[in-house]
Amino acid sequence: MITFDKPLIINLKNYNEISGENSLKIVEDARKVCLLNHKNIIIAPPPSSLLALSKQGVPIVSQHVDDSTIGATTGFIIPEILKSYGAVGSIINHSEHKIDHSQIKNLVKRLRDLDMISIVCADDVDEVEAISRFSPDYLAIEPPELIGKGIAVSKANPSIIRDSVRLVKQISSTVRVLCGAGIVDKNDIEKALELGSEGILISSGVVKATSWYNKILELSSVLK
Repeated sequence: MITFDKPLIINLKNYNEISGENSLKIVEDARKVCLLNHKNIIIAPPPSSLLALSKQGVPIVSQHVDDSTIGATTGFIIPEILKSYGAVGSIINHSEHKIDHSQIKNLVKRLRDLDMISIVCADDVDEVEAISRFSPDYLAIEPPELIGKGIAVSKANPSIIRDSVRLVKQISSTVRVLCGAGIVDKNDIEKALELGSEGILISSGVVKATSWYNKILELSSVLK
């Protein structure tokens, strides 16, 4: 299985800024940064862009995946199909697309069996504790009230990162904790790393930046 040390995972969501050819442009900017500083940058585009963007030299993950079977299952995003498109894994249980914990457990296993990574989101410390027992590859702590607000969780609620890291390490030595929600600059990332974060999950802080290349370069330079 591919592993990523201190990744910068950029969730493009369904923002208008990345519609059409713009999704290709942001991946190209990410690839240029990767070539410059050799950092682990991962892009999570809308499902319709997965196949095209997976061929651009930057690791691609899905924004969501369903615990449904391959075959006659219309409208679902299936792990096996994701892999055939070139995706290396998927975000699971984002606060904008919550699923049952039983499905999370199944999906973590399905992705692992396919040599794909799981990036599972948690809203609070209680959910961190529950999800860490499923041993995902990455567990992203993202308080939903801070997502897209421009107020980094590392500043607004630093204890949730510290407590999450401590709790996860008590349960599993393999799960890596990511920090998300409200991150906009390198100072936010530096603080998150000080608190024990092992990578970053970000969205609007990059997508809505005036220069994607400059913002990705700024943020990734801290992840060392």
